[in-house]
Amino acid sequence: MVDRRQIMRYRARAQQIYRDRGTIADTAILDFGAQDTGPDGGAWALALRGADTTGAGRDLVLLWTIRGAPHLYRRSEAGQVAAAVAPWSDADAAKRIFDASKPLRAAGIGSLAALDAVAERMRDLVTEPTPKGEVSGRLAEAMPEPYLRYCRVCEATHLYEQPFRLSAVRAGIELEPGTSPPVMRRIPGFEAADAVEPRFDLVRDYLRFLGPATPKQAAEFIDSPVKEVKAHWPEDAVEVEADGERRWILAGDLDALEGAEATGTRLVGPYDLFIQGRDRATILPDASRRKALWPVLGRPGAVVVDGEVAGVWRPRKSGKRFKVAVEPWRELSAPERGAVEDQAERLASHRGAELTGVDFA
Repeated sequence: MVDRRQIMRYRARAQQIYRDRGTIADTAILDFGAQDTGPDGGAWALALRGADTTGAGRDLVLLWTIRGAPHLYRRSEAGQVAAAVAPWSDADAAKRIFDASKPLRAAGIGSLAALDAVAERMRDLVTEPTPKGEVSGRLAEAMPEPYLRYCRVCEATHLYEQPFRLSAVRAGIELEPGTSPPVMRRIPGFEAADAVEPRFDLVRDYLRFLGPATPKQAAEFIDSPVKEVKAHWPEDAVEVEADGERRWILAGDLDALEGAEATGTRLVGPYDLFIQGRDRATILPDASRRKALWPVLGRPGAVVVDGEVAGVWRPRKSGKRFKVAVEPWRELSAPERGAVEDQAERLASHRGAELTGVDFA
């Protein structure tokens, strides 16, 4: 039996959040993807794990993948990633594209076939770097009615958003980092892999980085039906009693779970993998603190001390001047406060800004 503290320490170690130095090649979360949402997204997730990101743009590729969110991966592995994130079945694809599946189904179009059709047309359209809006507009002209919806905000007709995003990687399309709206371009020499290597397998990686876990938790993370996740459950997953319930972890990680230690302080970003697990009551038992860490709008980052979420933080930037507002949920010792300040300096440097203060609430 393992308790929640062991689980959190295990995840901190598995995800290398206390690693001081490393490379793009040996940064483990790039097998699974580093979500690149907001200014403290994928690049910060890599930097706080000690990865040298200087000039790393040529070694990284930004793709819409899990849940349609942008994620960073190693460029050399784009073909493996495309194969790993592809829906397993028509039912799986229908779940991942949400409300877009209904009009397609009514028109007798399978969800997988729809993704392939969009990907084929998208590949034809994106022959040079092209803004997303232009790609979307041209696709709306090219695709038939079941693929389209009227957007009240834009007062225009577009493709449904999830099929648009999930088709891009199938088409071998990447996003130019730092562009907003995103600029889409072809991945040079792209070819999807025929088979998925185990270290890119989505279910294995959920257990590897966010285990111990249940099929339901993995399914929620992937946006896949639980039935599909169970059908792809690793044969070497072993059952453990974790945080009071039956969960599973890869057999090769069992010793690391039972003996996990994690020491240090980090300011993880709002969408960092460390706080992306679907067992939020394990990450934060206190319901009011869960609401503070995962509000409906405007997520903060998390202050992680010795593997535990000990508070939240928010950036305060004005030009080159940069402050970090910290709300601790317990009294931090003098060394812990100093470590938070050191991490704020590190974050400011990463952003190319001058740290002008750390405000503790």
